Amino acid sequence: QVQLVESGGGLVQAGGSLRLSCAASRGIFSGYAMGWYRQAPGKQRELVAFITSGGTTIYADSAKGRFTISRDNAMNTVYLQMNSLKPEDTAVYYCNAGLARFNSNSRSYLYTPGSTYWGQGTQVSVSS
Repeated sequence: QVQLVESGGGLVQAGGSLRLSCAASRGIFSGYAMGWYRQAPGKQRELVAFITSGGTTIYADSAKGRFTISRDNAMNTVYLQMNSLKPEDTAVYYCNAGLARFNSNSRSYLYTPGSTYWGQGTQVSVSS
């Protein structure tokens, strides 16, 4: 069974940076897109960023210009570099292995999360 394990969360002051990592127990990366989600208390889980198997990156508006998603297929790891953190970034961050499809009408990628491939989450807390 594939496992995803997140790490790198913590408590930082506003304006600080964190780098999250998500390691897979075995090589699922080659055929999967990888996504980072977050869930704040009382809110729905939301997609922050994803990266296709070919390396194309897509970001939520809240993450554009501040977060960078990357992947290392040799290490079976996906990263989320978060800069200029804000208190509203406080949440539990989860990684997911899913599918990304290119929509020719909208000319954009759409991410479908894999229902099975979720990590346990890592807490990110940003103080003001």
